[in-house]
Amino acid sequence: MLSPRLNVTERTRKRLFIGLLSFSLLILILALLASIWLLRQKSLLLNRIILIILISCVTAAFFTLSAGLLALIWSLWRSKTYPSLQNIMAAATKFLFPFALHLGKWLGWDEEKIKNSYIQVSNQLVKAKTKTYPVKKVLLLAPHCLQWSGCSHKITMDVRNCQGCGKCPVIKLRELAGRYDADLAIATGGTFARKFIKDKRPDAVVAIACERDLTSGIQDIVRIPVMGVVNERPHGPCANTSVDLEKVEEAIKYFINGG
Repeated sequence: MLSPRLNVTERTRKRLFIGLLSFSLLILILALLASIWLLRQKSLLLNRIILIILISCVTAAFFTLSAGLLALIWSLWRSKTYPSLQNIMAAATKFLFPFALHLGKWLGWDEEKIKNSYIQVSNQLVKAKTKTYPVKKVLLLAPHCLQWSGCSHKITMDVRNCQGCGKCPVIKLRELAGRYDADLAIATGGTFARKFIKDKRPDAVVAIACERDLTSGIQDIVRIPVMGVVNERPHGPCANTSVDLEKVEEAIKYFINGG
């Protein structure tokens, strides 16, 4: 059970991303108004035609993105998602995310915090989508940086090569995967992560990674629900990282128990 303080923190993270998406949409509105103003200033027929086409495209994009953003906010508020709105929510999020990221950085927000906010929003949407039915096959996907840097055993191709010395969380993840009959794969990067997903064909994925890799991975995988768990980096990035096993187990149980 998450503490009230943690719940407040997660809500704040989600609000950061939603706020930046909304602000990005506001900028598009201003661009539309500027285009209309330019249209009134130009007298040449060709310029007017070009501007009319531009305004039409911007207007169509604005209404589509607005609908997607409103659907996203509605889904988060109701903790419920609607299959008919999935595509438009995904399109709005994917299109506005780069704007939101650059806008947040321009406003002084740390890039990792923005991406963490995106992951929190994505996780809640996945929970809302999968809460009505359990899945049968879960893939637990972890990065190789969780392995102790001094270990000589190669586990990226076969996690069973882990000797269980306890110097890193890999053995705990093996035990966790075994407890819930989930597949465990250790990936060295996005290419291998996608290969594992393609080969194992899971119904759902619990992915452990840094904010950057989780963000790109979630956006790449569109047909399979992905729950992201951000790793912990007490020794810096990409070496001897760790993970909150309770969060990993919570995500697996959510998929298996159907919420």
